[in-house]
Amino acid sequence: MSAKNSTTVSDGFTAEERAAMKERAAELRAEGRSGAKKADGLQAVLDRIEQMAPEDRALAERVHMTVTAAAPQLSPKTWYGMPAYANEAGKIVVFFQDSAKFNYRYSTLGFQDTANLDDGDLWPVAYALQKWSPAVEKKVVELVRAAVS
Repeated sequence: MSAKNSTTVSDGFTAEERAAMKERAAELRAEGRSGAKKADGLQAVLDRIEQMAPEDRALAERVHMTVTAAAPQLSPKTWYGMPAYANEAGKIVVFFQDSAKFNYRYSTLGFQDTANLDDGDLWPVAYALQKWSPAVEKKVVELVRAAVS
């Protein structure tokens, strides 16, 4: 899945990838501050969602509401500039990548290795997300609850 309209620099990273890495570096610096990290993380997620294109924003808002309701123990924070939700150890469990992030034709709901989704020797860890529906919400709730079980 190659990014559309991305320019590759000499080291092999696209402009979008370089921007994501810069966002992550800023996030790591911000996490080093003292203070209410959880509140800062929530505000960062809400700010990032607000910056999204309308279609992506609508999906991100639904994902945010669903994840925080299904797994209130997860803490919202940004991760490489994406809304993400971390466990008590601060490790990302689930994230949302809007389609505009890397110029993809769909948004992505993804899970990191801390998610308890293991199913034999092969299981999905990312899902393409184009529209929200009751069926999609039900599946996301199931996945998030399994991920934190």
